[in-house]
Amino acid sequence: MSRAPYRDPGLLVPAGCAALLLLLALAGPLLAPYTATAGSLQDRLLDPGSPGHPLGTDSQGRDLLSRLILGTRPSLIGGLLPVAVATTAGTAVGIAAGLGGRITEQVLLRALDVLYAFPGVLLAIAVATLLQPGLTATVLALSVVLTPAVARVVFTEVQRIRTAEYLEAARVSGAGRTAIALRQVAPVVAPVVLVYASSLVGLCVVYAAGLSFLGLGVAPPAAEWGAMLDELRPSLFTHPLVAILPALTILVVSVVFNTLGDALRHRVGDRAARLPQGAR
Repeated sequence: MSRAPYRDPGLLVPAGCAALLLLLALAGPLLAPYTATAGSLQDRLLDPGSPGHPLGTDSQGRDLLSRLILGTRPSLIGGLLPVAVATTAGTAVGIAAGLGGRITEQVLLRALDVLYAFPGVLLAIAVATLLQPGLTATVLALSVVLTPAVARVVFTEVQRIRTAEYLEAARVSGAGRTAIALRQVAPVVAPVVLVYASSLVGLCVVYAAGLSFLGLGVAPPAAEWGAMLDELRPSLFTHPLVAILPALTILVVSVVFNTLGDALRHRVGDRAARLPQGAR
């Protein structure tokens, strides 16, 4: 028997961690002991545990704990907003391809194949290069990368149900494609899409940090984990404990959202297995 969500630690723990990260992103300016740009060259590259600086300082003497806290907001925006945009756009494209005629399906799928021809990282770099560096460039670049994957997932689900009896009944009753898409198809594919989208957040956080690391995303002196990692890179061999802190933060956040995606997938899988065959 499947556990209730509030009793399942496999879901409750990553969901709680994700909620804490979102709370930290919102309340970061209130929690950070220093501002993102406050520094002192006399205190540069202090090791973790130094008085007044629990996680040490960077090459400009700025408190790393404060910068990691304040970097949560742009880093999570770079991970969550592209997934939200891609989920919306990919769902619309996937449903249109699945319910449209043969020509519509082929045109949309071939357009997706063009984007699939490029590795995701290279495509994100190419799109971000065309834009002015910043958070907007990160969001747009990653949205372009993720949309084809979401659209493929949605299209596969629509293919699976488009000959279902309840859809045929809706067509016979005179419902148009838009009404069928919104009332019949979208609620059925939504759980699968949301689970898949949740699994993309961790990857998107890493991609966003990578763009900032390359100078194509959020630029210094703003606090963002990828940009911080780039700034601390020259100190990797002299002060490794300080230099790896942004990388460890990115790793932990990525693991949290990947674990949450896996837990949600198990929950949706358990529920789908209990549904009547015609309602899946």
